[in-house]
Amino acid sequence: MEVNGSRKRETYHHGALREELVQACVRLIEAEGIAAVSLRRVAREAGVSPGAPYHHFADRAALLSAISARGFELLTQDLLSAVGRPGTTSGGDEVSRTVAAYVAFARRQPGHFQVMFRPELSEPEKHPAVQEAGDAALQVLTDLVGRLGVADPHALGLTLWATGHGLAALALDGLLTQKAETWDTDPDELLARAVGQIGRSVDALTGHTAESGRATGLRSVRQG
Repeated sequence: MEVNGSRKRETYHHGALREELVQACVRLIEAEGIAAVSLRRVAREAGVSPGAPYHHFADRAALLSAISARGFELLTQDLLSAVGRPGTTSGGDEVSRTVAAYVAFARRQPGHFQVMFRPELSEPEKHPAVQEAGDAALQVLTDLVGRLGVADPHALGLTLWATGHGLAALALDGLLTQKAETWDTDPDELLARAVGQIGRSVDALTGHTAESGRATGLRSVRQG
């Protein structure tokens, strides 16, 4: 099955072709999974000749690395927007918004998300832009945790990353919906409650009690 139907394009501006190949690959991943990706298949989805992708990507890993790097760049933007201006709300509120943004990103950009944390596919050792973009995204969380004044910021940062990533994976894999049905609740509401619990736990750890910004963070979970 061709994701883009019968679309056929004969010519592209040089830069536009690269972008279209990336977008065609993302659409293919979202529709059929990473296993469906090959440069020949992506060329077909983009409506160009089988050799056209090689003008921009040496191999499959190069294309996937471009998707991974772009994903981390988009995630960084979302996380920075979620954090907002430091000091205006409690640390728990900032954490809630950041975790919510992480999950919302995964739900909104599942094609990127599936590739971003698969180094065996994107080969960051050969494509340093992936590592750089990934480090920039993690730095947002690192900076946030550093402002909380906890005794072990590395442990808390890793815990928050793992929790956010786990919630995102549950949402994408359908397990969140399955469990919500078992518990007779709405999956988005269940996810919002989980994100809120994370923020309350951080406030308890740091000695703060605030709810002002948490509703905004929870709403962003539902916008994925």
